[in-house]
This record gives sequence, C-alpha cells and structure tokens, in this order.
Amino acid sequence: MSTIAIIDYGMGNLHSVSKAIEHVSTNTKVVVSSDQHVIRSADRVVLPGVGAIRDCMAEIKRLGFDELVKEQVQQKPVLGICVGMQAMMEHSQENGGVDGLALFEGEVEYFGDSLYDGEQRLKVPHMGWNQVKQSPGHPMWHNIDDLDRFYFVHSYYVSSSVNAAVGVTEYGKSIAAAVSKKNIFSVQFHPEKSQHAGLQLLKNFTEWDGVA
Repeated sequence: MSTIAIIDYGMGNLHSVSKAIEHVSTNTKVVVSSDQHVIRSADRVVLPGVGAIRDCMAEIKRLGFDELVKEQVQQKPVLGICVGMQAMMEHSQENGGVDGLALFEGEVEYFGDSLYDGEQRLKVPHMGWNQVKQSPGHPMWHNIDDLDRFYFVHSYYVSSSVNAAVGVTEYGKSIAAAVSKKNIFSVQFHPEKSQHAGLQLLKNFTEWDGVA
C-alpha cells in the first residue's frame, strides 16, 4: 500500500482534498499531517493552500516546511494546489510582496481592479469554472479531455508565459492553470471541487511515478 501525505500547516482545504483522494484511490492510504517524519515516509506529497500568501508562507517557514518541501520534491511526486502552487513560485505581489519557495521561476501577479474580456468587465477574484488548454503528453492529464473545465477561486495568478506552464486558461489574461517540472505538478484550480476532471487528475496523481 502506498501513502499520500497532505501537509497540514493550517492553511488549506484539507478535509475535502483528503476525501477526494480517498474516493479515487485504490490501495492508497491518505494522511493529513504536520509531522515531518510522516511526510518524509509518504510515497507522494500534497501541498494545499487557501487564503493570503503572507500567512501561508509564514506558517510554512515557522513549521520548517519550506526546507521539507524543497527536500521532498527531490525524492517523490509532489502536487501543489491553489495557493500551494503560488507558494512554489519565486515571488508574489500579494501583501506588499512575499517570497515563495522558488521551485519554479516566475512571479504571482494581481489581476487588477479593471480586468476586461473585450468590453466585458470581469470580476476579481476569478471564481468559477473555466477551460484548461493542456500541454499534450503529460501523464497528469491522462483521461482528461483537452479544454475540460476546472473550478478556480483566486485573485492572483501566474502568467502562462512561464516556462513551466503545462496548462493554460484565459481570464482577461492568459494564465498558468498548471505548472510542472520533473516530479512536481501544481495547479491553480481546485481539483477536489472540479468534479469528474478534477477527480481524474487526483487519481492520476495517485498513480504518477513523477516522470513527465
């Protein structure tokens, strides 16, 4: 039996993520933990996140999870979700500027107060369903249709121009819906709230060996 550890640093939709992974997994134990030994012992790791990046990064660093995550991404498949993805970037404009884990090159930017799609003004945060254009061939997209819809909730974004982007969505700007490098795969959307496509992505993670 393999184990997936969801890192509990007090900032994430832990129960929903855990239940969604349990729902799609076979022969897999899912644990929510702040114990570094438990996380190190797992076969796969999830870094979730909701709320303000300043608070997330403060807790990640206070608990020593910054170094733990950097260690774990060298050893096993790691999935970042929502603010968990943003925390993996170099820097965020949110809260006056916050440094991230720098696992990916790029900055997290604010959508702005005047966001338009043509003449239509768009609401911020970006909240709701949106299509994701996939970079073909990545195993985390297995059995998910290109341009399938996923559920987003965010006011800050990573540009689709970053080298690591493997999924792109449009919301007034072209933004990275997913980034990947080696055995890290991170998504801006919430797979646990994204019905069939999101559950399939979580199922893919339970089977992914970390090879792109």
